[in-house]
Amino acid sequence: MPPEDGSKTYTVDEALVAMGFGYFHVLVLSYAGMAWISEAMEMMLLSFVGPALKSAWGISSHQQSLITSVVFAGMLVGAYSWGMVSDKHGRRKGFLMTATVTASAGFLSSLAPNYISLLFFRCLVGVGLGGGPVLSSWFLEFIPAPNRGTWMVIFSAFWTLGTIFEASLAWFVMPTLGWRYLLALSSIPSSLLLLFYWVAPESPRFLCSKGRTTEALSILEKIARLNGTKLPPGRLVSDHQIELHEKNPESEDTHLLSPTRGNEDATTKATNPNTGVLSSLLVLLSPKLLRSTLLLWFVFFGNAFSYYGLVLLTSELSNGQSKCIPKLLREEKSQDVSYRDIFITGFAELPGLLIAAFTVDRLGRKSSMSSMFFICCICLLPLLVHQPQNLTTGFLFGARTCITATFTIVYIYAPEIYPTSVRTSGVGLASSVGRIGGMTCPLVAIGLIHGCHQTTAVILFEIVIFLSGICVLLFPLETKGRELTDHVLPQNK
Repeated sequence: MPPEDGSKTYTVDEALVAMGFGYFHVLVLSYAGMAWISEAMEMMLLSFVGPALKSAWGISSHQQSLITSVVFAGMLVGAYSWGMVSDKHGRRKGFLMTATVTASAGFLSSLAPNYISLLFFRCLVGVGLGGGPVLSSWFLEFIPAPNRGTWMVIFSAFWTLGTIFEASLAWFVMPTLGWRYLLALSSIPSSLLLLFYWVAPESPRFLCSKGRTTEALSILEKIARLNGTKLPPGRLVSDHQIELHEKNPESEDTHLLSPTRGNEDATTKATNPNTGVLSSLLVLLSPKLLRSTLLLWFVFFGNAFSYYGLVLLTSELSNGQSKCIPKLLREEKSQDVSYRDIFITGFAELPGLLIAAFTVDRLGRKSSMSSMFFICCICLLPLLVHQPQNLTTGFLFGARTCITATFTIVYIYAPEIYPTSVRTSGVGLASSVGRIGGMTCPLVAIGLIHGCHQTTAVILFEIVIFLSGICVLLFPLETKGRELTDHVLPQNK
């Protein structure tokens, strides 16, 4: 019997399926969820700080837009950088550095003595927030394949909790204590990540991809112990080791995959710091992944442009900008943010999450995303002309619901199409492209609305959202029910 057991093997995916979702996963979900709450709060507060500073410091509309844009500029740098660190040195080191940067810069921005220093600290906050994809990929790598879509939607619910909590916090803090207290209090969740960092485990999938199967096995045994289950019989192996037995070791695919201890040349190449960035880009832009990568970049751009644009539109259209009014009166009303309307539209993310949860594992990733993009276009159509305040809030509520669903699903889909060796790099780079959308949307949401060009702004949103839906339909791969892999998946349906 022992020899027979010794000849059996199992992968990380098979181990996760055998152990199921248990107490260990609840702890991992809580930790990763705290990071998602932190990022949502730091992004949501931009809706409140800009108008407050316009009144307190007398900044222009362009300077107000720049406060948001520098955060996205920092995220543009941070997203791919932290993804590279995570793929090379581990998920834990990646999110340790992101949490440190976000927490410290977030608190220091509350003490900023002037506009320039505030821009600097908010840009650093953006660099830290760029590590969000690292934690989402880390959590994803612990989830059994059959329920991955549903649990990733539950994970995304923490973002919604963050937006609602930030709107509630601003509602109580801004009228009495002011924007500095809002910035300081909003940095607390990132600090909690540092407090509990020591108990966060490394991803066993990452360890396997680096040939560190002994360490990976130790973590899997811990998962089984906390979940009250057992590992499958046999020996733990990586997908890469299985592939090496099935394919020619000298094939092109082998050199694109993450190294194992049995492949000394590949290991040397992967651990060379001068080739890490280039080799990751070569995989992401290789013939098997090129189409998916380019389409994913546009979808991330469209999602970020639309989501953050709708958030900013809500604050702008609820403080006197829903119709064109004289400039002097508009200046007087710029501080009059409707916390009620922003709070209500924040709740729009809850039905968005429910829709994503219901459709992602039933209709699939592609059908769910594309349908939500097209329905979002329909919700925005009435805003081509000025509407009463309540109708404007209602239409923005519907659009926010749809774009939340697409954002949730794309963060499930993106890690599923990439192999472990470049997963966080791929998602990080796509997220970086999304940040370009986030950088440009304030110029639309604030600049055009202030210039009495609401129709032009809405038309631009319609075009971007519609094209994003078309790109989703062109994705070559549906990942519903597929296991995560250490090698490049065939790019077909």
